[in-house]
Amino acid sequence: MAVRPPSQYARSAIGGPVNTLGPLDHEIMGEKAASLGRAGERVQLTLRRLNEGRPEARDRLLREAAQAVYAYFIQRELCGLRRHADVIREYAIPGEVLARLGAS
Repeated sequence: MAVRPPSQYARSAIGGPVNTLGPLDHEIMGEKAASLGRAGERVQLTLRRLNEGRPEARDRLLREAAQAVYAYFIQRELCGLRRHADVIREYAIPGEVLARLGAS
């Protein structure tokens, strides 16, 4: 699989052309992928807690889920992934959580 950085990055992290990725570029891409994976796991965990939680703790669980989803969306955008519709569908993120993010 070929990896191409977003077009706004004309040079690699070490100053070379985009089509030649050096060791630092590979390390950065690996760290971004790992961070995105951890953020996704946190979304899954908080959504599971929200679905299994007690009604009296719902407000707190909604807040935690919204924070996790927000962090995940930010991490995706930092990786160049701007569209979140597929992720919302894949993780089955409830409208209540999205509403806390300002989405409609």
